[in-house]
Amino acid sequence: MAVGVDLALHVTPRASRNAIEGADGEGRLRIRVSAAPVDGAANDAVVALLAAELGVRRSAVILIAGATSRQKRCRIIGVDAAPLLERWPGLRVGGRPSG
Repeated sequence: MAVGVDLALHVTPRASRNAIEGADGEGRLRIRVSAAPVDGAANDAVVALLAAELGVRRSAVILIAGATSRQKRCRIIGVDAAPLLERWPGLRVGGRPSG
């Protein structure tokens, strides 16, 4: 059974560059993407950025809520919460078994 974590995200589309800025005061991971929020392009950019940053396949990053909002939730399969908390202090994560 694979392990995954759920993350709350705050996404800023149409930014000057793609970047993960760390956790905000509410425990959400702040992400900036240069893609516009048109036809899912910004969501695709968020998935690609998270996958590259965490060293997982794009298929392991699943958008589970907020497809049309800046406030999103995603599930990342195959990672544990501990390394995420070390990398981004203050991040709010939820874990659950998958599969």
